[in-house]
Amino acid sequence: MTLICPARRQLLLGLGGVALCSLIPSQAMASRSTKGIRELSLYNRHTGERNDGSYWVDGQYQSEVLADFSHLLRDHRQNVAAPMDKRLFDLLYTLRSTLNVDDEIHVISGYRSPKTNQMLANKSGGVAKKSYHMRGMAMDIAIPSVNLKTLRDAALSLKLGGVGYYPKSGFVHVDCGPVRHW
Repeated sequence: MTLICPARRQLLLGLGGVALCSLIPSQAMASRSTKGIRELSLYNRHTGERNDGSYWVDGQYQSEVLADFSHLLRDHRQNVAAPMDKRLFDLLYTLRSTLNVDDEIHVISGYRSPKTNQMLANKSGGVAKKSYHMRGMAMDIAIPSVNLKTLRDAALSLKLGGVGYYPKSGFVHVDCGPVRHW
């Protein structure tokens, strides 16, 4: 009887798993991750503008819809838009799915120009000097049909980026930076 040392057994089991996975047709694996439609409905509380659209269809981001969303999320104080990070829209889509709601997402803040961010930082200690808003990677949001604490807890559960809780101001900050919370 030949004995196999534990380390070698683990290696052989791992290689067996890799071999088994290689038998699954790559087309079947790809179809799970690329098919479908991701839609969002956004409302900018400062401008009163609404926009909804399918920003992702069958594995492809829709550049026209993303440009429309970026315009809606512009710095309304300076009337300056910047491309928003696609991961932010994926985070919002996943957040709505987690909450099992199709409701419109109310935007309190999207993109911020450096000038606006500096002005807000001067007024409040709660505004980061190197805010992800200036990179198009953050939004301050609310969903009127969802309790703010529930929204915060759902965002935290995703572990997809930063989550800030501002109950007095009535919003939750989400960003696609490192996972952290405050």
